[in-house]
Amino acid sequence: MPYALVSPFFLLFAVFGLFPLIYTGYMSLTGWNTRRAGSEGTFVGLDNYRALLSDDYFWNALRNTFAIGLLSAVPQLLLALWIAHLLNDRLRGRLFFRMGVLLPYVTSVASVTLIFNELFARDFGLVNWLLGLVGVGPVDWHYGQVASWSAVSMIVIWRWTGYNALIYLAAMQSVPFELYEAAAIDGAGRFRQFWHVTIPGIRPTIIFTVVISTIGSLQLFGEPYLFDVSRNANGGPGREFQTAVLYLYQQFWFNGRYGYASAIAWALFLVIAVVVGVNLLLSRRIRGET
Repeated sequence: MPYALVSPFFLLFAVFGLFPLIYTGYMSLTGWNTRRAGSEGTFVGLDNYRALLSDDYFWNALRNTFAIGLLSAVPQLLLALWIAHLLNDRLRGRLFFRMGVLLPYVTSVASVTLIFNELFARDFGLVNWLLGLVGVGPVDWHYGQVASWSAVSMIVIWRWTGYNALIYLAAMQSVPFELYEAAAIDGAGRFRQFWHVTIPGIRPTIIFTVVISTIGSLQLFGEPYLFDVSRNANGGPGREFQTAVLYLYQQFWFNGRYGYASAIAWALFLVIAVVVGVNLLLSRRIRGET
């Protein structure tokens, strides 16, 4: 692309990219509520943010977001690494298995969550039936906090593990084969080769997936919304698995509190920026020490 076209293109991208952020910031300073006529232009300053700091529902949603994100992201990335390591071997039907791990990602999130709703049903779900075989009583996956966190995390893990596995696999194939040969000559087994050759070779990719998974976890919406059988965006009867974006959606669409929902959006943006920044600092420090 000629340089003369590049600058206007990026300028246009910056303008349209920043416009929703700026407009949302403006809305967060208003008392816009669809239930109050004429409230569109009511300027309230930082009142929405002050109310947010004392909103127990918001802090509960933020806690649920971090808990579900931790329960889903860590096992997901570890499992993706293991699957990618297996697919990197010279096995028959590699193309078939590589396509297979991507199927959960291309499946509609609505379809996946509806199926998991049936699997985690209290009275007739397959998961409780399997637990009953080992003497564990039925678990109410939609009402218990830890149980609902685990159930939603399982949906996220099932859907995104294959996607991350293929990213790791592409990175593993760029690691020079000579390094594995040298490690084998030095007497390193399969595990030591994986730990001392593969992991350092794909460290930038691991950092990338950690950052992307962190952002995705903090923006989690579809899985908890569809897992809630009441469809009122509460995230369970006691808001057991209501995430921050789900709470934002509830305030915006169900309650019509456009100004307050915009404040939630900006608060979540700042949380994501801080968490990603901490991730990058820790990753650079780890990379610098090795």
